[in-house]
Amino acid sequence: MSEQEIKVPDLGGADEVEIIEIIASEGDTVEAEDPILTLETDKASVELPSPEAGKITKITVKVGDKVKEGDVIGMLDAAGGASGDEAPSDSAPEAEPEPQEQPAAQESKPAPKKKSGGSRTEVVKVPSLDGMENIPVIELNVSEGDTVEQEDALVTVESDKATMEIPAPASGKIGKLLVKEGDTLSEGDDLLEMIIEDDGDSADDEPEAETSSGQASETPEAKAEKPAAESASQPQGATYEPPAPGTKVHAGPAVRKLARELGADLTRVKGSGPKGRITKDDVHGYVKSQLQQAQQGGGVATGSGIPGVKLPDFSQFGEVEREGMSRMMAVTAANMQRSWLNVPHVTQFDDADITEMEDFRKAQKAAGEKRGVKMTPLPFLLKACAAALAELPQFNVSLDMERKEVVRKKYIHIGIAVDTPHGLMVPVIRDVDQKGLWELAAESAELAQKARDKQLKPAEMQGACFTITSLGGIGGTAFTPIVNTPEVAILGVSKASMKPVWDGKEFQPRLMLPLSLSYDHRAVNGADAARFTNLLTQLLGDIRTLLL
Repeated sequence: MSEQEIKVPDLGGADEVEIIEIIASEGDTVEAEDPILTLETDKASVELPSPEAGKITKITVKVGDKVKEGDVIGMLDAAGGASGDEAPSDSAPEAEPEPQEQPAAQESKPAPKKKSGGSRTEVVKVPSLDGMENIPVIELNVSEGDTVEQEDALVTVESDKATMEIPAPASGKIGKLLVKEGDTLSEGDDLLEMIIEDDGDSADDEPEAETSSGQASETPEAKAEKPAAESASQPQGATYEPPAPGTKVHAGPAVRKLARELGADLTRVKGSGPKGRITKDDVHGYVKSQLQQAQQGGGVATGSGIPGVKLPDFSQFGEVEREGMSRMMAVTAANMQRSWLNVPHVTQFDDADITEMEDFRKAQKAAGEKRGVKMTPLPFLLKACAAALAELPQFNVSLDMERKEVVRKKYIHIGIAVDTPHGLMVPVIRDVDQKGLWELAAESAELAQKARDKQLKPAEMQGACFTITSLGGIGGTAFTPIVNTPEVAILGVSKASMKPVWDGKEFQPRLMLPLSLSYDHRAVNGADAARFTNLLTQLLGDIRTLLL
């Protein structure tokens, strides 16, 4: 016999780490690197591996114990594993009992991952991001030590146009993370290190993925450890408990993948696993509860969403043709729907007298030709909006509803919606309050052209505090623009037209510009919206006030 102690290895500086799951049991036969138990630090769930192949003769710890580097957690008989999966020697004389013994051993722990070709460590790099660069990481979906399946989400990145998940290129175990939340990524950047098993048995991957994420094993022994009351309370996963500000969801990659597939919001699911970790049963229970609520409510989901629109077979009415949405169209549609459903919209309408402004603008034609810049009404709108944002700073905020905080911005960047053959693009002009009309005219023209040529960089579409969208070149008298969340307001501009305006003695022909200010009623009240449009009409009505 060559019995040896199983000790806790280096935990990367962590001390007193809690055991959240015992994976192997006394009498189990394990391979080298097979998981024996799962530890959880504040940052990650980590599996403690077997130092070599053999038979577990003793486990000296239990769930809830805390261990540190060098602690003994059990004993391993290395000789016991020399014959692979053979039954123990005391059962060898009898041929029949062996099949009865072996299933028990197999049920006592998840089936070990087969290793026929060893393992290798590879650096996972960022794949193609459709030409975008320096996209910020908004979420790490995995932790060091997690086991993931191919196509499981590793990290989530977000540009102004889309939120994308970078998937795992293969099944394996997460080694060292090379990025953190807030970092920016471009194609080819190093993302993380992954340990990939060569020629492993894929049938065994899913149980390991669940175990590595901190979920309780579904073996008979693990189930026996759960109190009956806990099993009876599984539907509690369907309850909604508003998360405290800053609270993070505790769930592994397999659970997150299931939630994405089912469309479940994990912040609304109560976890029943160790330390409140969300399990697959919790997600299933939540989805079942929401479906029951929807059915009891006559087909309308109560508080969880809105019923979908079932399309008829249009071909019964005539000839049809289907084509896939462009990526930009799909992203824009999703963003507009998300903003409309989440933001309580109100629109304030007003007319600005721009008669003198237009006379001044047209008088600058010769100066513009010398500069090679065309002066349009847009620079005046930009300067007027920047002045209004400075005077009414409640429009220059974003709402963090999770933390119940208002984010007040000390800068004034304004987005300009540009209609292109490829869809709507919103480049951003920075520090509008610090630039003159000619500079704004040149920069807005340059960005609009880059938008039409699909040459905008992600950084040129980020950071707006406010947006201007104009249909003046097409027509119309008014419209209701949708707030470009997380901004809290957007200005819609329609086509100017000559109207008779009473001056106190008689009607005068004046060039009137229709303005439509949509705003988030959670951040802005109606009186402030009226003050904003009143201020805009004053600034545009007498451009000299822009110099004050």
